[in-house]
Amino acid sequence: MTGDQIEPISYETFCGQVVSKVQLNEIVEIVSTFPKLSRSELANTICELFSWKRPTGKLKTVECRQFLERLDAKAIIRLPACRKQYANDAKINIPRTEQANTQTAISVKLNELSPILLTRVQSKEHRQLWYEYVDRYHYLGYRLAFGAQLRYFIKSGTNQGVLLGCLQFSSPAWKMAPRDRWIQWDHEQRKRNLQKIINNSRFLIFPWVKVKNLASSVLAMAVKTIPDDWQSCYGYRPVLMETLVDQKRFKGICYKAANWIHLGATTGRGRMDRENKRHGMAVKEIYVYPLCKRFRQELLAGGNQDRW
Repeated sequence: MTGDQIEPISYETFCGQVVSKVQLNEIVEIVSTFPKLSRSELANTICELFSWKRPTGKLKTVECRQFLERLDAKAIIRLPACRKQYANDAKINIPRTEQANTQTAISVKLNELSPILLTRVQSKEHRQLWYEYVDRYHYLGYRLAFGAQLRYFIKSGTNQGVLLGCLQFSSPAWKMAPRDRWIQWDHEQRKRNLQKIINNSRFLIFPWVKVKNLASSVLAMAVKTIPDDWQSCYGYRPVLMETLVDQKRFKGICYKAANWIHLGATTGRGRMDRENKRHGMAVKEIYVYPLCKRFRQELLAGGNQDRW
């Protein structure tokens, strides 16, 4: 199915709110692109994306699932069959194309590729290519990110705009003790202001690209570019970036070179863990980057206070 199929729909509502045509198109694309996710996983993902939450901060999963089933009954989307049990990490099959095959090695000085550009991924064609690159060359592969997200291609401004890598920012981890101690917020402040943090959830320089200082240069550009894009897309401006680095694989050198702050290590729980259960995940080092001088005041602020 494609977004064109929802043209005849004047509007839909979710919990009394009008669901925009843009939101409907995004729902159609998510459901059609990830057919192996369960109905509940789809509902959770969509709730995170649009911040459909209760005052307590919990997702409106039940209501969203009912909403999706209503769309399914109207043939706007085609949901997967109901299942009693499902894997939390459903495998997503990303098609392979020649366009994302390994390229000729790029080993030059950074200034030969400058200016470096971050180009937002917006079309379906570019999203599919981004998915493929990350799935093939990032050690974690591609996983459907929860919540708000922006994706970018890293390009050379010279050399005919050659692609150098991929970048993604998405919703933050629910809890991370070192980060939460460093911010000094309580449960209610975290619940209220968590979305002012964004997570660098994927950072990939293609394995055939061997350019000294490229990664740290990309990060330096990201902290200047992403906040404006995020505000334009989601209507609010983030004040802190975070990322997780698997120290068994990487040393975090590019983050250190870009002046990110090391806060400690995770406990090995999932990033969205709300039940204090260890899930056997790799322990990772936490790095953050403040995006404004008053970031801590923003994260500790009360409700409905206008920032900026």
